[in-house]
Amino acid sequence: MAGKSAAVVLAALLSLTGCLPGDKGGDGQGSGAPSGPALSAVGSLTVKGRAPKTGYERAAFGSPWTDTDDNHCDTRDDILRRDLTGVRLRDDRCEVISGTLAHDPYTGGNLRFVRGHSKIDIDHVVALSDAWQKGARAWDRDKRVAFANDPLNLIAVDAATNRGKGDGDAATWLPPDKGYRCAYVARQAAVKKKYELWVTPPERDAMKRVLGTCPGAKLPAASDSGARR
Repeated sequence: MAGKSAAVVLAALLSLTGCLPGDKGGDGQGSGAPSGPALSAVGSLTVKGRAPKTGYERAAFGSPWTDTDDNHCDTRDDILRRDLTGVRLRDDRCEVISGTLAHDPYTGGNLRFVRGHSKIDIDHVVALSDAWQKGARAWDRDKRVAFANDPLNLIAVDAATNRGKGDGDAATWLPPDKGYRCAYVARQAAVKKKYELWVTPPERDAMKRVLGTCPGAKLPAASDSGARR
């Protein structure tokens, strides 16, 4: 009877969900952003020391803002359209000429974007040189280009604050707006998990310390803007 009962349970699961216990689901391709609690993701990351920066150059990650998703728009404009409100486009329906960053993730301020006179940057949440020192040096060029243009790792932010960040990780730099720190570190955790980048011991400790204040924080999706909702 026990075997028959188990079979009935399995049949019911399959009819309701199409999955067996232990199935991971998803698109089967393994290419999307990971999901789940951010604090757990940090605990799953490899921890070791920072490798030398030797050999790093921006060109190792391809030309800035290429069209990696074949939508005929460069990545910078894709992120501006995602993160800004009141967006105005040129006739090609691609190039953003104006808009508003209604809540800058890093400062909490309201910033106006006008092409050619902008005080808004598109930030790599996990800096390219930080990635280089924590695993990306061993990647092929295609993977580095994909990383540099991945919307999961990109948000529109205040330019001056971003340039003060440099290539800092969570151990050396966090957004001045303390209300955004959980979301910021959760995004870093999602990127590092997706690309199997490691973290240093101080970086892991800093990430856990921030996420310890918001243990229910989830990993973001690539479509999520940097602004708090």
